[in-house]
Amino acid sequence: MGRLCLPKCKISRILGWLQVILGGLVILVSIMSLTRFYYAGFFLHNEDICHHFYAVKEVYQGFDAKSLSARVQEVLDKLESLQSKLELKLQELEKKKGTLDKVFLEDEIVRPLHSANVALRQIRLPKIEEEEGGGKNSTVKEDPLINFFITEEIRKYITPKENRIGKINLYGTEKVYNTIGHACVLYKNELQKYMDYDIGSYCDEDWNLAQKLMLNGCDPLPRRRCLTRASKVYQKPYPINESLWKLPDDRNVRWSNYRCRNFDCLQSKNPKRGYTKCTGCFEIEKEKLKWVTNSSLSADFMISDVLKKKPGEIRIGLDYGIGTGTFAARMREQNVTIVSTALNLGAPFSEMIALRGLIPLYVTLNQRLPFFDNTMDLIHSTGFMDGWIDLLLLDFILYDWDRILRPGGLLWIDRFFCNKKDLDDYMYMFLQLRYKKHKWAISSKSKDEVFLSALLEKPPRAI
Repeated sequence: MGRLCLPKCKISRILGWLQVILGGLVILVSIMSLTRFYYAGFFLHNEDICHHFYAVKEVYQGFDAKSLSARVQEVLDKLESLQSKLELKLQELEKKKGTLDKVFLEDEIVRPLHSANVALRQIRLPKIEEEEGGGKNSTVKEDPLINFFITEEIRKYITPKENRIGKINLYGTEKVYNTIGHACVLYKNELQKYMDYDIGSYCDEDWNLAQKLMLNGCDPLPRRRCLTRASKVYQKPYPINESLWKLPDDRNVRWSNYRCRNFDCLQSKNPKRGYTKCTGCFEIEKEKLKWVTNSSLSADFMISDVLKKKPGEIRIGLDYGIGTGTFAARMREQNVTIVSTALNLGAPFSEMIALRGLIPLYVTLNQRLPFFDNTMDLIHSTGFMDGWIDLLLLDFILYDWDRILRPGGLLWIDRFFCNKKDLDDYMYMFLQLRYKKHKWAISSKSKDEVFLSALLEKPPRAI
């Protein structure tokens, strides 16, 4: 009996000591957290509180105490959960007279302890910096959102990167701040899923998740340190003299996140093509007719007529809309370089533009355009911003276009459509910047809707 009891008693003692150690860890973490809060100034009294939070309001500006508290609670929950598992295991061993196996120790004890340790080390408190000259006032410098996200890779990304050897970089700053969109905090779980990968391995096939985040305001997205997947049977693209007016090879697109599996499936006659905007954009023969043939619709302007307004002056521009690059292809034939914005809204618009030998710019309406002031000769917009757009959002967009358009540059509003009752509001928006009118046309689209097309020239505004 003594021999049988010996292993059982030994295991019970081991588990008992583990429970004591875990209980001690919980108490230690609590004391450490309270201590760190104390030194950060959260347990001051009377005049100190007034001085800390009212006299110097900027002290905790930008510090997320709620996220810090949540992170501390996360560590405590992990330790309490581990203690509960050990207590259940002890009861089980007492009943069945079993033994501790290596798998249980590794999976249920060692790994959770390691995870709690990592989470505890990731907790960051603001650094209080005293003013020069020994003044009483102090400021707190805290890296924003550090304690909000749990995924290690996000935290590493948003942590400011200090220059090596304390030198000032070419931008004239001591640190580089990687940015993410402010709405990323509203999509915490989705962003953490997007950033959950093995460094150096292949990324998940999740560009659609990335696009969803971007469209919902989590833009810009953080960079990732994984390898982008490409088609396993990728073929050489066609030469530029062929690629402009030829459907690309189906094998050069990864189709897993689209409803269609080839370019033929994207034809407008297919009701299950997976997209609704820019119907017919993947039909090259129809696309060839755009902007080069006369139309009965007065709102349809021809490229040749537009370029005549500024002969030899239109060299570079932006096509702001949704399409497969046909406008850029036609302008290329006129020796004009056009960058085309593109989003993959149900079909491979970005891939199609690139495979035609043109330049896709993967941006959303949420983002300030990545061009410097007064640089573009032409901005063309069609098929994307229509009568659904909020007037305030349109106002910000128009002023951003004005920023990048050079003096004397052309703004081409192409077949903008809206409800007739809203036309006056949109006309005011387009005319408020006092551009010179070169062309202006309104055509009927349906009983209740109209098309508006305009060719406007930015004034010099010399100051």
